[in-house]
Amino acid sequence: MKDLSMHIMDIIQNSVRAEASLVELEIKENLKDDLFSISIKDNGFGMSEELLAKVIDPFFTTRTTRKVGLGLSLLKQNAEQTGGNMELSSVEGEGTNLKAVFSHSHLDRPSLGDIAGTMVLLVGANPEMDFLYQHITDNGEYVFDTKEVKEVLDGISVSDPEIMKYLPERND
Repeated sequence: MKDLSMHIMDIIQNSVRAEASLVELEIKENLKDDLFSISIKDNGFGMSEELLAKVIDPFFTTRTTRKVGLGLSLLKQNAEQTGGNMELSSVEGEGTNLKAVFSHSHLDRPSLGDIAGTMVLLVGANPEMDFLYQHITDNGEYVFDTKEVKEVLDGISVSDPEIMKYLPERND
């Protein structure tokens, strides 16, 4: 995957398949401590301990459409190449948590990519789900919460083309 937003898209698609109604994405950039972290938490159906032990293996997948599942193993490899790590935890019936930590300044850390476009695609394709995206930097915090957006829209779908066009333009 060419950037971290593509990893995020792939992982959140797993949350969609796990029938999550809420996905929380938090990105933290801390230049002082040279850390870049991605946390994704969902309330999907979770995984058993047995399945959790297998999902990092690139030659394991629960999908029937292909025989490999590279997403998690590639993210783990990318994090470790920068001196970071990846942790994955899950409880059946409650959901899954993932945290990937990178060295912010490391040459091998992939760029974030088009995270706004990624979030708009995820929201538009899954209007029944709620997404909470927080991006925290040394200079402040950005929050995008579809619950708030849906409240303001008062019945208009977030997947409406005019709304979809407007979402990535918001700066405040």
